Amino acid sequence: MQDETERNRSDLLAPELTDADVYDAMGRLPGYLDITTDDFRELYRLAYGHAMDRLVGDLRASDLMRTGETALTPGQSLAEAVGTLAEGGLKSMPVADGDGRVVGVLSETDVLRFLGAATFAELIHRPPQRLAELDALLQTAAVGAVMTSPAVTVGAEAGFADIMRAFRAHGGRRMPVADAEGRLVGVLARKDFVAACPLGPGV
Repeated sequence: MQDETERNRSDLLAPELTDADVYDAMGRLPGYLDITTDDFRELYRLAYGHAMDRLVGDLRASDLMRTGETALTPGQSLAEAVGTLAEGGLKSMPVADGDGRVVGVLSETDVLRFLGAATFAELIHRPPQRLAELDALLQTAAVGAVMTSPAVTVGAEAGFADIMRAFRAHGGRRMPVADAEGRLVGVLARKDFVAACPLGPGV
């Protein structure tokens, strides 16, 4: 089971090598290297996985998540939710039900999609009369009808590979952290995760 876990982690982290990559690397080594390209790939995969485990193996979502974060509710008006996002300088917020369970995420992208615009520049470029109509839509629409659901979440004990996998599926900048019952316990910001990892900005 441990070998399978290590394989999954390494496969997730290490980029796939082409034959050209392998031959180029082998050609840079002095002398004769008695190893096949498949052996080289396997050695690279294991070494890469070991190095990443050494660097970030102890990293947990609980170490990086922001606690004390509030959540929107499905019944809130979209206008109120947008105001909350704007006041907090946020691009997304988790949405939780009355029991605190995460049921979705509301993002700027969700709001723009609902209003039929690709960007805010496109939105504010519309005629004043149209903007007034959009304001009325924000007042009458509920968060639950616009949010992305179900939300991609991670647990507080999620490790590096699980967090990276979740962010790839999430697509947003802030991801809810939930307990075993799905209740919100914190929010993990992509920038905090990237800053804590020796990976550069391409997560």
